[in-house]
Amino acid sequence: MKKRVAIILAGGKGQRFQTKNGRWQDKALADLWGKPLLVHVVESIRDVVDEAFIVVNDELRKREYGKVLETFGVRDANLITDLNVKGLSGPLIAIYTGLKSSEADYALTIPSDAPLLSRKVADYLFTEMKESYVAVPMWPNGRLETLLMTLNRKTCILIADALCQLGRSHPDDIIRGSQKVLLVSPLGEIKNLDPELKSFVNINSQEDLSHLQPRQGRGKMIKNIRLNLGEPPLEEIPLILEASKRNDSKDFFASAEMFAGSAIRLEKKERFFWAALCREHQAKNQSASAQQGKEAFLKAAQNYLAEAQVYDENRCFLLAERAKSDAAWIQKQIK
Repeated sequence: MKKRVAIILAGGKGQRFQTKNGRWQDKALADLWGKPLLVHVVESIRDVVDEAFIVVNDELRKREYGKVLETFGVRDANLITDLNVKGLSGPLIAIYTGLKSSEADYALTIPSDAPLLSRKVADYLFTEMKESYVAVPMWPNGRLETLLMTLNRKTCILIADALCQLGRSHPDDIIRGSQKVLLVSPLGEIKNLDPELKSFVNINSQEDLSHLQPRQGRGKMIKNIRLNLGEPPLEEIPLILEASKRNDSKDFFASAEMFAGSAIRLEKKERFFWAALCREHQAKNQSASAQQGKEAFLKAAQNYLAEAQVYDENRCFLLAERAKSDAAWIQKQIK
């Protein structure tokens, strides 16, 4: 049987949870029905995974959470701190840390402020992945639950490694980089498993603790969408990593050549996201002339817009927005 791991993301600042002029409160430790949110999350997933990691952003928080878990008799979750990756922080680093810490076949990511995830829903996200590398809920308006998803660990760890090396820190990029994604409708089979959609209750403010409302999902999309943009370029990723390392060691000419070569091969295969990343880093390279940089930036923007078109066609509007935003940033650099 395939092994499963849960990666609980517990390193956020919880800014929206704070009250004006009040003392800072750790959202993961907020009380709900006599237990901290963090404990609820661990209890919600323990029956569907073989191991669980709680990823925090510093040692102080790790020690504090350890005491809380001990108080509530939680002994089946491992506390770990974010890896130090190029000074990056945020959910992607936490996901990467969890993936690196496990040897499981599949991973479930879940934020520490989602205390009511149904065991049946978690199991469904695992079992429905099949040949996809990521399964993520998508609402009819094209918005994604980007921190609640299941991942093929071995593939996604390679993707996350490259993203971190390239300075990317947004969790959406794992989805974009995986190429083969299952977009799961919360209004389809998930609603049969969790009629009130409590799995999608997120505690963002203190008021949410007394009004446990899931996102309001209306629309006609009740079927899952299996998005297949081709295999992720696993054979190209080691070359991309090497190009980035050459840049870090100031071997700029070799780095630019390697990024350009990877971009050409990826463009031929229409791996738009990865090609755009390579063109972007080719353009930023210090060995590039002003004209070379402009040309590489133009190609990067074209790739991002081609990526956005694919997502628009599949009603995945959040990822389309991300790709368009990347293209817009590139176009500003050209100007």
